[in-house]
Amino acid sequence: MRQRTKAEDIVRLEGIGLRYGPGPEVLQDVHMALPTGSFHFLTGASGAGKSSLLRMMFLGLRPTRGRVMLFNHDTAQTRRADLPALRRRIGVVFQDFRLLDHLSALDNVALPLRVRGVKESEIRKHVPELLSWVGLADHLRARPPTLSGGQKQRVAIARAVVGRPDLLLADEPTGNVDDQIGMRLLYLFEELNRLGATVLVATHNETLVERFTHYPRLHLENGLVQKVW
Repeated sequence: MRQRTKAEDIVRLEGIGLRYGPGPEVLQDVHMALPTGSFHFLTGASGAGKSSLLRMMFLGLRPTRGRVMLFNHDTAQTRRADLPALRRRIGVVFQDFRLLDHLSALDNVALPLRVRGVKESEIRKHVPELLSWVGLADHLRARPPTLSGGQKQRVAIARAVVGRPDLLLADEPTGNVDDQIGMRLLYLFEELNRLGATVLVATHNETLVERFTHYPRLHLENGLVQKVW
């Protein structure tokens, strides 16, 4: 069997340490890699540092020490002007949604496509289809303040995947929905993975994770990441 080279890792963390202020390290000596085209779960108790780990991967947080390699770029050595191009290859599902309240659900999801200059005819074709898939066909024109937490979560997920990112980072994507919708969302992530995206889902929902034991599971505890299966 051919051995995988480091260049084939879409994300690689080397000796990562993270400290907030003068306190102890939240993360310590984290070494992990996400091979291109892989699908992983990241589990751990609330407060273990899962969100911090994902923030470093989408360049929203710098580690105290160690190196973050993204798309074969050393992010600490990458020019500031080149960082937006790297970020555009990443889809992120945030716990706090980060939707724009003055835009409709459709326009929130369409925003990444418009930034990239996608034709409006393509947007009007694909965005409603995606919102229908996540169960929001009747809420295309609804603005976030009128939506429930679970509906906002699904809009945020649709926005993260609409551009078929090379890397999808999902932080507790099923935290505000029931298990039936949660399964449907994970099937959407699976489909994106089959199309070539690398997927990392951070969650504490053990019930859902154990239905997908065919994917590797990483566990974060006491500042360290360990492979469970």
